[in-house]
Amino acid sequence: MSSELDLICTELAEMHDLFLRVVKIIPSFDITDPEILPYGLKPHTRSVSWIVEQVIVQQAKHKREKLKIKDIEFNLPDTCLHDCEVIKNENTIYYVNIKITSAKQKQNKNDIAAVEKLFMQYSANLNYRLIYAVFQFHFNNTTIIFNKDKVHTFSPQFLPIYVNPRNDKLQAYYYAKREERAREDFLQLLKLNSRSIKL
Repeated sequence: MSSELDLICTELAEMHDLFLRVVKIIPSFDITDPEILPYGLKPHTRSVSWIVEQVIVQQAKHKREKLKIKDIEFNLPDTCLHDCEVIKNENTIYYVNIKITSAKQKQNKNDIAAVEKLFMQYSANLNYRLIYAVFQFHFNNTTIIFNKDKVHTFSPQFLPIYVNPRNDKLQAYYYAKREERAREDFLQLLKLNSRSIKL
């Protein structure tokens, strides 16, 4: 295994452990006052996804000393592939995209990222390694409850490569079996499978 593949696997494991600790810090929270929504929230991920993602990231930043990281930056442009930058120390930054999924929901293929953005970022910055962190949760009226042992991390570089022809986005199951490959092979597969964007 190459040093880059070793590094990706190490980073995936480190972010998995970090976000498991975040879930232990805040295993559940009320998304609003039950008096405001007396009949609860519709159990649909889209209705709460952005707020839940913000809770995860902001709690990690707030508890950074306990988590033994220097900082988390989340005030990023909407065009970024990642939602936050986990700054471990002066020399180590992890680029993380947070995803949430209902524990009761059937797992389907999801749009992961635009092929052109992935290709450009991975081509331009050899130190860019995107990590996805997936959190399972349950609805209980207005309370969000995390599955405390169900944080999953993956790299788009290690996903089975399928590009959705309707929007030219990399599409995959969050829990797809890992296919370890070099950056050059990843970029080549993106080029070969992209149907609407000239790379």
